[in-house]
Amino acid sequence: MSSIEDRLKQFRSKLDKVPVLQDVEDMVKIPKEYIVLGAGAVVFILIFFGIGAGTLCSLVGFIYPAFKSFEVIENRTRGDDTQWLIYWVVYSFFSIIEVFVDFLLYWIPFYYAFKLAFLLWAMLPQTKGAKFLYDSFLKDFLKKNESKIDAALNDAKKTATNVATEMVGAASEVVGGVASEIAAKNSAGQTNGETKKFD
Repeated sequence: MSSIEDRLKQFRSKLDKVPVLQDVEDMVKIPKEYIVLGAGAVVFILIFFGIGAGTLCSLVGFIYPAFKSFEVIENRTRGDDTQWLIYWVVYSFFSIIEVFVDFLLYWIPFYYAFKLAFLLWAMLPQTKGAKFLYDSFLKDFLKKNESKIDAALNDAKKTATNVATEMVGAASEVVGGVASEIAAKNSAGQTNGETKKFD
């Protein structure tokens, strides 16, 4: 029993470094170590049963890496920028894959728990999982297919430009046709001696 109490004291001493937790403890009158353990248990249960897990994974995958990327940009430190650029490349690659196989992933039990663990492994500086994936697989794949990817992006850009131009042209024709029709009705009404009143 004393070993549990000792561990809780050690945990509490680490939590003392977070002033927000002290404010929460004062407000709810519950020791901060229990608040953190309870919140962790709730998050674990939510992930385990998949309740809001997709949103949680998206938040975890974006918030910390985005903040660290912001810090790197503002502090202009070299070295960290490569880690976060690699993370975003890996994250984008797996997000694209996930879009196409999403209907299959839905059936995998505890998928979001695995995804959350993967995101943490990929982003944390201690594990540098994104760098491992990039160096061992993704870099060679992207270099080998770089010209194909560039060609596909250029084709997509041309297609998007053509579609946008056609849509603008079609919208202009519709608006022009409606305006001509309204103008024709108004001029026909005025030639018949009718006056329209608008309230």
